[in-house]
Amino acid sequence: MARPSTPDQFTRRQAAQNDAFLAALRRTGNAREAASTLGYNRSTFTKRRAAHPAFAAKWNAALALASAALNLPSRLREGSGEGSAKNAAIPTGSPTTTRTANGRLQLRRPPANRLDHAAEQAFLTALSVTANIRLSAAAAGFSHSAFYARRKASPAFAREMRLALAAGYESVEFALLAGTLPGSHDHDEWRHNAPPPIPPMTANQALQLLHLHNRTVHLQEEPPHIKRRRGESSDAHSYRLSAMYEARQARAREAFDIAEAARNERGEPTLINPYPAPVRLPALDQVTGWSKADPTKTPHDPDVALFGGWRLKDSK
Repeated sequence: MARPSTPDQFTRRQAAQNDAFLAALRRTGNAREAASTLGYNRSTFTKRRAAHPAFAAKWNAALALASAALNLPSRLREGSGEGSAKNAAIPTGSPTTTRTANGRLQLRRPPANRLDHAAEQAFLTALSVTANIRLSAAAAGFSHSAFYARRKASPAFAREMRLALAAGYESVEFALLAGTLPGSHDHDEWRHNAPPPIPPMTANQALQLLHLHNRTVHLQEEPPHIKRRRGESSDAHSYRLSAMYEARQARAREAFDIAEAARNERGEPTLINPYPAPVRLPALDQVTGWSKADPTKTPHDPDVALFGGWRLKDSK
């Protein structure tokens, strides 16, 4: 069909595309998301918007409707229920509601190639079973360098990765030892809640994998910030380590001085003013002159009862 000469009209195919795009735009409020839903680039529709004022007006109306719908509670939105036909065209990927610079709301999905929390958990799960970083990264859908960079940037992920690697090391070590037993696989048919199985490997591969991660799991691994950098000379490396040590010592001395000042203010002993040494006492049975009793007084007769400080015999 020939393209119409009037600029405000579209072909039948273009009109169908525009209707589908506007319908997706009314649901998401995101032009890029709506275009990717149909399998097109956003520029296809932005060019039509610039050339056709009527289509631009419909575009603005769809954005206004999407912003108003996203302001409603989720239970009141049209087609918000599970299995809705209107939501079937929206791609999955945990979309989030964000506010643009002009104040409108829109649905936005994270990029497909971004390392998110789900990818981290998938990597850690595989690593806790295999102790193989490259295999676990490939199973999560990313390169191993992405997870190394995340470990360097996030101390929490570095801790979880270290624990997962230790668990995977124990799993491979236990599987290597248990695989030699005759009845090690007798009950595999009823185990349904076990972690993912270890991929098949020979004894030589298992021993090599344990050798590679033995220092990380059982010994103290050198922290990344202490390792020698690429292209760094030995003198520069030594100077950097010395500067880091001096900085740590200075921070420790500063923290100690602050704690000493606080103890001194509370009246507690400090390194400069400790508690006085305890006085050594002599033998207490050798101390004399402390009693006011009259040594010349006649001792009390035990056969005569005392009442009120005087003897009953004297009262007669």
